[in-house]
Amino acid sequence: MLGVALVDRVGSGLWASVSVLYFTYVSGLSLAEVGTLVAVAGAVGIAGAPIGGRIADHVPLTRVLPALQLLRALASIALITTDDYVLLLVFSAVGSLGDRAANVLTKLYATRAAGPERVRYQALQRTVANAGWALGGLAAAAALTLDTTAAYQWLLVGDALSFLATALLTLRCGEPASASRTVAASQNPEPPAAPTSPWRDRTYLAYVATETVLFLDDAVFKVGLPLWIAHANNAPHGLAPLLLVLNNVMVVALQVPLARYGTTTAAARNLLVPHAAAVALGGVTMALSATGGPLTATLLLTAAAAAFTVAEMLHATVSWELSVALAPDTTLGSYLGVHGLAQSAQRSIGPLTVTAAIVTGPIGWTAFGATIALTCMIQRRLVRDRLARGPLSVPPVTVSEH
Repeated sequence: MLGVALVDRVGSGLWASVSVLYFTYVSGLSLAEVGTLVAVAGAVGIAGAPIGGRIADHVPLTRVLPALQLLRALASIALITTDDYVLLLVFSAVGSLGDRAANVLTKLYATRAAGPERVRYQALQRTVANAGWALGGLAAAAALTLDTTAAYQWLLVGDALSFLATALLTLRCGEPASASRTVAASQNPEPPAAPTSPWRDRTYLAYVATETVLFLDDAVFKVGLPLWIAHANNAPHGLAPLLLVLNNVMVVALQVPLARYGTTTAAARNLLVPHAAAVALGGVTMALSATGGPLTATLLLTAAAAAFTVAEMLHATVSWELSVALAPDTTLGSYLGVHGLAQSAQRSIGPLTVTAAIVTGPIGWTAFGATIALTCMIQRRLVRDRLARGPLSVPPVTVSEH
């Protein structure tokens, strides 16, 4: 599955970095059309997380995941076949739906297979995924030097082939035991309890709401930093890609070492305190970067990027552990599907939030960091009583899919 993560992210890195350029220069869409296409595809993709999680509670993961990867491959190839705006929108939406569903199911597979080692696995997976993104991005940058329609199309083909490869790799994986598919332990078993629905679990829904805010750090590197630097008078514009490289290097180097501080549920919850401190520091240093000359701005923006990267790594560990620990074993797929809504929703509101911070200047960035920091503390308090009681699950008898 680590190999799956690497191949998947290399392909995604090929396409994600050039998708807007493809729709603009190859498909001939206007700026408004590209923006609408991306927004609609992202909105449709939000549904992928809960749908995928629900299916995974009833169907083996090693069958659902390859199907989703094939769906993503077909959606990618289909983009090459047309310049019709409606069809491009439909194909993009289908690909987004498959992407969000596959993301949740990959996490669910790791949770079931890794067991108590799930936090360490998550750290390894993020390290491999970031390396894949970097490799894909470098390959895309090299291909774009050709500046031809064929170069863009071959990048899209490479993205589709990566999904096909991940589907074949997943078929070779064994199906982990699942508590959502149980057998009776005796000849006269007790009637099973009705599965808990995440949509009726107020604590979990409140937790997911706080997660939507904590995932906003993702928009900092994709939108916030590049736009802030582009509109700054005292920062070199070439700094933006270097800070993205810094982010990737830090994740590759530090995600696994940091994960050792969140190997238990209680430890993961306590990481919300340094997470709050890191994101607050990031907001303050972004605000201060508006003052001083180029050297001061460069140093402060670098410090901000480092602080937000630390916050990102801490949140990755906390989010992975708490989203599983707060869910019952028997409907874990459904719960993780609902949790996936937080990251999907952030893709829509994140760019708007960081843009608002940029427009309001230093005060906006300070408020941005403070809001996420406060949400960290709210989440820490919110989950305390639930973790003390344990998840809403009854220990079942599980069987292998084989």
